[in-house]
Amino acid sequence: MASSKRYLEFILEQLSDLDDISYRAMMGEYIIYYRSKVVGGIYDDRFLVKPTKSAVAMMPNADMELPYEGAKEMLLVDDVEDREFLRKLLEAMYDDLPAPKKKK
Repeated sequence: MASSKRYLEFILEQLSDLDDISYRAMMGEYIIYYRSKVVGGIYDDRFLVKPTKSAVAMMPNADMELPYEGAKEMLLVDDVEDREFLRKLLEAMYDDLPAPKKKK
């Protein structure tokens, strides 16, 4: 099942307090970037983030879910209604994430 454009727009609105949020469509799903780093994505209308040390600390009881068959598990963000929490989550995750790969 692909994610809806409507859910993507909702998540982008929830993240609008952050500078430099972008996304890329990929096979019916959406990869979410914060300041050019991949933080997670929208898969089957679920907002999943990488299980970084900071993300796990902020969401210790979050479910680990597969974004798609064969992928690594990611953390399910349940509280997508809380804009302040989402802002803090992505800001905390930023330093844990690898630098973007250089394009050849």
